[in-house]
Amino acid sequence: MNATILFDLDGTLVDSAPDLRAALDRLMKSRGLPPFTRPEVVAMVGDGVRALVERGLAARGLPLDEPALDSFTADYTRNAAVETRPYPGIEAMLERLSATGWRMAVCTNKPVEAARNLLGALGLLPHLAAVGGGDSFAVRKPDPGHLLETLRLAGGTAEHAIMVGDHHNDVAAAAAAGIPCVFAAWGYGKPEMAGAVPVAESVAALPALLDALRQRG
Repeated sequence: MNATILFDLDGTLVDSAPDLRAALDRLMKSRGLPPFTRPEVVAMVGDGVRALVERGLAARGLPLDEPALDSFTADYTRNAAVETRPYPGIEAMLERLSATGWRMAVCTNKPVEAARNLLGALGLLPHLAAVGGGDSFAVRKPDPGHLLETLRLAGGTAEHAIMVGDHHNDVAAAAAAGIPCVFAAWGYGKPEMAGAVPVAESVAALPALLDALRQRG
């Protein structure tokens, strides 16, 4: 059976901060509020769109409201691939992993429509057996059910799977699902989020770590 890699999306496969920031700033502008810096937005990423909008509004002294969430979601879904790009080396790495027998899927807290639109626009979707978004199932990361349901869609099993992500949600979900995890150090998460899991310091270093984990399994 081919082993399956579950990739997080934002901060792992792609640098989506520019488009997330732009959409959040457009929402703020519509309400007469000041924009955000990139580091401010990066610190808000990882828990899905609702959390991002809620944190953005809270930073401006306002509570979350559904019209704001709906406006941001529609805007971002249309504009998810304007400035977002894969991290350097990602496309070549996915091709290499595919050639060596890995099955791959994305498990992200981003809404699935925005995720699929983005992956399609960047040419990454053909590498993937499935995309599990934050609204694809009844649960999302850090709930292990998000990983397990995405694996099911991809035709994989927890016994032959590895999670790769840059956020504590990825590490926690993998641990709860009984799946090994590799922390992507090039992403948005702080180093301490890795805990005790192996750390890939660069995209180039990831395949060797994955192969070692596959052999160990």
